[in-house]
Amino acid sequence: MTSKEKCNTICKILSDKKANNIVYIDVADKTSLCDYFVVCSGRSTTQVKSLSENLDEKLSKDFALDARRKEGIREGRWAVLDYSDVIVHIFNDEERDFYCLERLWEDGKNLTRYED
Repeated sequence: MTSKEKCNTICKILSDKKANNIVYIDVADKTSLCDYFVVCSGRSTTQVKSLSENLDEKLSKDFALDARRKEGIREGRWAVLDYSDVIVHIFNDEERDFYCLERLWEDGKNLTRYED
């Protein structure tokens, strides 16, 4: 699976579970960490946890993709799941507004809003 395919698969899984405002940012030319950031929001800490756990379970079970690292899931404010070439950030609305990763990483042409 290419990093673009992985990114789209992640976005689809998050969308199916009603994540809000899903975007992906192509950062391959900006960092050696990964190729894409996927950023989305949950309406509550419970939904952030649920989105994170569901994504991790579905990728592991259906695609044999296991996160290298997972942070923040228990707190439910900002969860980060590292799938090597795609890093997923799942925020509650308040944390997303505060950190605004889109503004930090986008350059006007590398951010895409995910639509089913």
